[in-house]
Amino acid sequence: MKHASPAAYRTRRRLLGRAFELLALAATLVGMLMLLVLLADILQRGLPSLTWDFLANFPSRFPERAGIKAALVGSLWLISLTALFALPTGIAAAVWLEEYPRKNWLSRIIELNIANLAGVPSIIYGLLGLGLFVRAMQLERSVLAGALTMALLVLPVIILNAREALRAVPPSQREAAYALGATRSQVVWGIVLPAALPGVLTGIILALSRALGETAPLIAIGALTFIAFVPESPLDAFTVLPIQIFNWVSRPQSGFHALAASGIIVLLVVLLSMNALAIYLRDRARRRVQW
Repeated sequence: MKHASPAAYRTRRRLLGRAFELLALAATLVGMLMLLVLLADILQRGLPSLTWDFLANFPSRFPERAGIKAALVGSLWLISLTALFALPTGIAAAVWLEEYPRKNWLSRIIELNIANLAGVPSIIYGLLGLGLFVRAMQLERSVLAGALTMALLVLPVIILNAREALRAVPPSQREAAYALGATRSQVVWGIVLPAALPGVLTGIILALSRALGETAPLIAIGALTFIAFVPESPLDAFTVLPIQIFNWVSRPQSGFHALAASGIIVLLVVLLSMNALAIYLRDRARRRVQW
């Protein structure tokens, strides 16, 4: 049996590598093409009705009078309170698990549950929020109940990404600080957290983006689909952009479908603006660490 020459073997390997590269490129281009088609369709349908009246009006039974003000303000309330509850808790939990290692039964149970909670369907968090915040704590259908539910939803993502960012900080930086006489809290606050901040912000982007686009948990806790007012306190009723968009899509009139496309554009603008701010802060923190 004849064996292939080294030159033929190298040629075959290059061809296989090139074929795999082209396959990966084709898969990427297909995904980008689908995204561009969807964006083009949304912009074509939604831009004509995306006016100031659309942003300033409340929902209505008549498409020409309907607006997205209540849902837009409700989403801003929800994402702000969710960040207020989830970010300090998630980062503090990641610091405790990573920088204060206590290999006992409690830490192992916490780590196991965090890993499992990251894969739990979002509707389960909605049912938990319904039983705990809406009924047991009697927060009713308020922004506060929705924010607490969404905070539980995104906590595992924040904790896991923050732990990976903390783990990526070289141990030599900690050892150098300890050698100079720094305490553990000084090392965490002055060395580890600033160095891990770019990675932590990446996890925050993913978590808050998910919270902004989720619908099932909010429907489970009873978020309204039609309100003609904006929340003025955390205890007020609310609706959010995804719920309002879903409500318009389910209507038979074509005018509401155009409004749904306009609502999608508004949701994308809010999401991209929030992500742009987080990316700017991440890049700024990364440059500061490199200096």
